Amino acid sequence: MKRENLIPRPDWPQKMEELGFSFHSIDGIYWDERACYAFNAEQIDELEAATGELHQMCLETVDAIVTAGDYQHFAIPPAFTTLVEQSWREKEKSLFGRFDFSWDGKSPPKMLEYNADTPTALVESSVAQWYWLQEVKPNADQFNSLHEKLIARWEVMRADFPADRVIYFTCAGESEEDIGNLDYLRDTALQADIDARYIDITQIGWNSASNAFVDEQDKRIGVLFKLYPWEWLVRESFGQNLLKRSVKVVEPAWKMLLSNKAILPLLWKKFPNHPNLLPCFFEPGKFAIDFVKKPLYSREGANVTIKTAEGELAVPGEYGAEGFIYQAYHALPSFAGSYTVIGSWVIGDEPAGMGIREDESPVTKNTSRFLPHYFL
Repeated sequence: MKRENLIPRPDWPQKMEELGFSFHSIDGIYWDERACYAFNAEQIDELEAATGELHQMCLETVDAIVTAGDYQHFAIPPAFTTLVEQSWREKEKSLFGRFDFSWDGKSPPKMLEYNADTPTALVESSVAQWYWLQEVKPNADQFNSLHEKLIARWEVMRADFPADRVIYFTCAGESEEDIGNLDYLRDTALQADIDARYIDITQIGWNSASNAFVDEQDKRIGVLFKLYPWEWLVRESFGQNLLKRSVKVVEPAWKMLLSNKAILPLLWKKFPNHPNLLPCFFEPGKFAIDFVKKPLYSREGANVTIKTAEGELAVPGEYGAEGFIYQAYHALPSFAGSYTVIGSWVIGDEPAGMGIREDESPVTKNTSRFLPHYFL
């Protein structure tokens, strides 16, 4: 694994916008082709294998939690644990997820967390860096089968949808990044012969007479893909209507367990000393130094605290009311003065690709840059 400096393509912004990647320069430099990362095939095989194994370990842990009915650490409103159980026992299908790894290409990849409910950075991981590869490294390959696997996964999932194959896709419309990711997912669904319709989450209504969620024209919403976190839905007044199960939701309700950082100590307990896991606990006193304190629910590094012998780094934010977990600190690899995080994607149950983020801070945030990669 190495970082290579490059000269950006002079017309790259136009080419990105043609792909639907309109937010390529959000907060300054986001998509960054002044450099790229290079791997060999053996390293890609290792990352792919670790991703697949960890995903299966996560599913085993979810099954153990549901079997035991032990949700005490997850801060899920009690009424919604039944929805989690029903969703899991009915084997509701999942579309996607993204592991975040600390990895230098030498030692085993270490799982930092699993973005299993509303992972973003999908457009850039899929089509943006693939088209970059065709122009800049045409003789190389890339760990990236995201586009094909998304279409294939929609084709599998549509068998569980109503006969009209109508799915509403929603997010908070004020987020350009969320809209960009949602539009891309809609495109993959359309290619799978699904009628994929956009609706802003503020436009979703509830018809009490028919006990159904409806669109602006009062048409029933039978399937809803949401790029909107479950932990927000269950705490909003309209979210209580989800308990009536009049709508099929993607991602399914059991993802409330995997997208919650409470899963990390339970993974460590179930698979102690696994080479791809970091020691992780609910109790704060397990580490004197060299640990990371993370809220159960957090976005873009908010309210994360890193404590090492060199000092303490605390990121401000509005999270943490539901509790924290404590994970052993594993330094991110540093290249050219930037810290690097590997995002490894799962589509359905299959590893599907990689995206790389950089930041001057050891905490990856919304403003962290995205760099393409290739392997030989």
